[in-house]
Amino acid sequence: MKQTDIYILAIESSCDDTAAAILHNSKALSNIVATQHIHEAYGGVVPELASRAHQQNIVPLVHQALTEANIDKKQLSAIAFTRGPGLLGSLLVGTSFAKSLSMGLGVPLIEVNHMEAHILSHFLKDDDRDPPTFPFLAMTISGGHTQIVLVKDYFDMEVLGETLDDAVGEAFDKSAKLLGLPYPGGPLIDKYAKDGDPDKYRFPIPKVDGLDFSFSGLKTSVLYFLQRETAKDPGFVEKERDNICASLQKTIVEILMKKLSKAVDDYGITQVALAGGVAANSGIRNALKTAELERGWKAYIPPFEYCTDNAAMIGIVGYFKYLDNRFSDLKTPAKARYTIGS
Repeated sequence: MKQTDIYILAIESSCDDTAAAILHNSKALSNIVATQHIHEAYGGVVPELASRAHQQNIVPLVHQALTEANIDKKQLSAIAFTRGPGLLGSLLVGTSFAKSLSMGLGVPLIEVNHMEAHILSHFLKDDDRDPPTFPFLAMTISGGHTQIVLVKDYFDMEVLGETLDDAVGEAFDKSAKLLGLPYPGGPLIDKYAKDGDPDKYRFPIPKVDGLDFSFSGLKTSVLYFLQRETAKDPGFVEKERDNICASLQKTIVEILMKKLSKAVDDYGITQVALAGGVAANSGIRNALKTAELERGWKAYIPPFEYCTDNAAMIGIVGYFKYLDNRFSDLKTPAKARYTIGS
């Protein structure tokens, strides 16, 4: 693969963040994200509102990304976009815009799997971080996904285990809602956990075979626990908020690390990379750093700006696909369900 001056415009619109980035080869020149705060009033993402906000944001956001990168759109080598997975209405906005601009500029169109992009964000050359070498294990943890992936190459990935019901991010957010915390509640649980006793309360660890996960039972146990304790003391949650958050976070981290440890043992691969929005959680980051010191793993933890949905991660996949001539045509549809490796 010969590296030349390749400029990729990347567009991400899979959920409720509109994002655009410009990459020069594997380096992000700009990475702009417009967060949709309107969903906070509803306690979760409203798909129709999300797609409308994407329509409002995408043109000014792309303009801002080009301006910050200090390049003209005529310099673009290709347009990369999130094809899926995600909310179909949101994906359609980014997909349609990418196709139109690709056709207007006469440059190639490149589809990207959102979850593969989270994993390959480790290959962005923005600092002195070394990327993992193949093969490595990736744990993708977000509001919609919880997976352990064997990464053999840029375009060769295999899902080894995934959640059978709810994603870990959903478990964080819905537990936070039970505690009366605003959406998104996951980061708030992480915040309050820092001041709590993680051993104050115990929540059950689900018994799931292999490398798969389950979080629905944990959410139910949190619900029953809070109902039981508030019946005894109506002010229980307010008094014990930090301890509850710390105990819950410890349980979730234990679930994740138990499966990840099994994957390392089963496959004999000690290179482990985190990816996805929940990779910003301090508990899981610290647990992985501890495993690196105590168990001899090599841990790869992404910068915070590449944990949550962003377009730079879409761009790095676009860059590798450009080098490999993996282009898409204008008939490529958005896919709400789009599995890794498909």
